[in-house]
Amino acid sequence: MQVPRADFRSYYGRPIVKTPVWSHDVPAYLFTGGLAAGSALLAAGADLTGRPKTRRAARLAALGALGASTYFLIKDLGRPERFHHMLRVAKPTSPMSMGTWILSAFGGAAGLAATTEARPRGLVGGAGRAAGIGAAALAPALATYTAVLIADTAAPSWHAARDDLPFAFAGSALASGAAVGLIAAPPGEGGPARALAVAGVAVELAATHRIEHGLGLLSEPYREGRAGRLLRAARRLNLAGAAGALLGRRSRIVSALSGAALLAGSLATRFGIFEAGMESTKDPRYVVEPQRAGLEDAEARP
Repeated sequence: MQVPRADFRSYYGRPIVKTPVWSHDVPAYLFTGGLAAGSALLAAGADLTGRPKTRRAARLAALGALGASTYFLIKDLGRPERFHHMLRVAKPTSPMSMGTWILSAFGGAAGLAATTEARPRGLVGGAGRAAGIGAAALAPALATYTAVLIADTAAPSWHAARDDLPFAFAGSALASGAAVGLIAAPPGEGGPARALAVAGVAVELAATHRIEHGLGLLSEPYREGRAGRLLRAARRLNLAGAAGALLGRRSRIVSALSGAALLAGSLATRFGIFEAGMESTKDPRYVVEPQRAGLEDAEARP
């Protein structure tokens, strides 16, 4: 008679992996960093295609979002001097170290680009354009390094999603940057923002679908509880925002509502992914069962 397979239980039912001591400042930091990156890309595109109102709004939004992101990061670090201390060295194997340098370099470029908007019109061009292009060049790294940062932790559902999280964060950043243009710019300048919105939503939805359904057991935290509710809300908001961006070409009100939906969707995505990773550290089976399956697969190979 075959012995029934034993159920795994940890000592005293306690988690195997320690839950990060992060507060909700962290997903706010993830969101504002993505918003800064997406806004910088939109600003550079608007500058190169002669859309001054979109350019101005996006440059100012990039600087404002970067300031908020820096605030949330320093607040989470606990002591402000820790941010400064991380700039003493550059460690390529550390996502936090590289992220600090990316954030600092992006801040200089985005700050210069935004500052030129306060100058007379004739002086906006050269320095502002160069700084804006520099910020846009750094934007992909700013948008995705935070995905690498959380995937590099021991949280099972974050680590398992390491191949898809950068795409989810990049799509979310594009959508939130597009939202700035849809809200602040006149419909006549909204072409790039609408295209960016559709592209961002498409990338984000494809990546989050893989995360929610392609990780086996470790996809479960993304579909259940608070994380599941947030990610479902994000999906609906993003689809509504993309549809409004396409249909509201001539309506300032519809464009603004679409932008608001995209911002809310991006925020819900970051908080949903954050909640899923935190939840996956609390149940021992999310640690043990994938490891057991991996060992069984390895033993079954010839």
